[in-house]
Amino acid sequence: MTGDTPYESLTPDTLPARLGGLSAVTDHAGDPASWTVEEVGDGNLNLVFIVRGAAGAVVVKQALPYVRLVGDSWPLPLYRAFYEYNTLTRQAARDPGMVPVIHHFDRDQALIVMEFLSPHTILRGKLIAGEKVAGLGDTLGRFCARTAFRGSELSMKSADKKADVALFAGNVEIPAITEALVFRDPYCDAEMNHHTPGLDPVINTLRRDVAMKTGVQALFQRFASNQETLLHGDLHTGSVMATGSDIRIIDPEFAQYGPMGFDLGMLTANFLMAFLSQPGHRQDQNLTGYQDWILAVIANTHDAFVAEFTYLWRRERTGMLYPAALFEDQGHSSEAALADVLQRIWTDAVGFAGVEMHRRCLSLAHNADFEAITDPAIRAPLEARNLMMGRDLILSRADFPDAAALCERARQFNEKDIL
Repeated sequence: MTGDTPYESLTPDTLPARLGGLSAVTDHAGDPASWTVEEVGDGNLNLVFIVRGAAGAVVVKQALPYVRLVGDSWPLPLYRAFYEYNTLTRQAARDPGMVPVIHHFDRDQALIVMEFLSPHTILRGKLIAGEKVAGLGDTLGRFCARTAFRGSELSMKSADKKADVALFAGNVEIPAITEALVFRDPYCDAEMNHHTPGLDPVINTLRRDVAMKTGVQALFQRFASNQETLLHGDLHTGSVMATGSDIRIIDPEFAQYGPMGFDLGMLTANFLMAFLSQPGHRQDQNLTGYQDWILAVIANTHDAFVAEFTYLWRRERTGMLYPAALFEDQGHSSEAALADVLQRIWTDAVGFAGVEMHRRCLSLAHNADFEAITDPAIRAPLEARNLMMGRDLILSRADFPDAAALCERARQFNEKDIL
């Protein structure tokens, strides 16, 4: 495949002929005659193939010119693969070893060839199954801190940061999905909304709550207008792959510049939904213990974020923001400024978590945490707790000093009868 080849979506049958001459694939999978190709994409947007051969395996990910979940009635530009590739390269530099190794990128074919992660599986499935991953919160917290700090003008040269903001400003259509599905559609009668039967009383409560919707829009304004750092943009338990102890981050195609608390908030929300959905997946003696473990992951993620961000503040604060010239060089401590920055990030994260908890039950793309609960009579009460906790986080986002307070609130909502 060359730059002169018009875009054409791959299939398991056509992939060997089209990529068989590409060393990025043959170096890792061997002779094309030995290949087996399996299409495994279960997401909302892309084709994902595992190519296995005599020498090993690779993943081939290709963007489609439409939203896969909906079909060609919702077209999307292929350039999103360009932004995903550029985000992966930046994440790899800012937290080495945390994203798949990229073997090849073809902009014209919107195609990335990358490391095949095995025996890793999607974290969300592990949480539904009641599996634990060692060091999960510590690893994810460090990733969020390193990418947030090192992708900002706390660390980057201002000219480099501004050039990168300009590059990613071309990614218009993908952030527009977040803008609509996360910050608008759950709170109105949007065409592609859907929800579990029985939730209407709770939904009506949310949509009548002007104070809460005002809070959502304040958070939306921060998301749309604040270009603090390069975000993953869709960091949830479906974009984490893990073994029992090794963790990788995938799928940053929703990347854009935004507030530092966004990725942390999205991730926190998805752990809260994993926690609140657990009674729909198990009723054995392990339920409480596993829920406690999920809350411990939330707390560990926050604590690791704070610890790593603090470490980087003290050792890598070389950008134009909070310069040593204003603090340490004059014999002044910058610790109070650090505490102020961290509290603002956490307050944002709590609010963004609340919005995500609404989106995943009411908007287009739902979470398997709840969707895998087949009985609506069981699912709806659990989603109602989730929705009302999301409301609480939006309205009270400034009232949570740390993750311990957030986890205690989750325990309270886990006992509520809302429907």
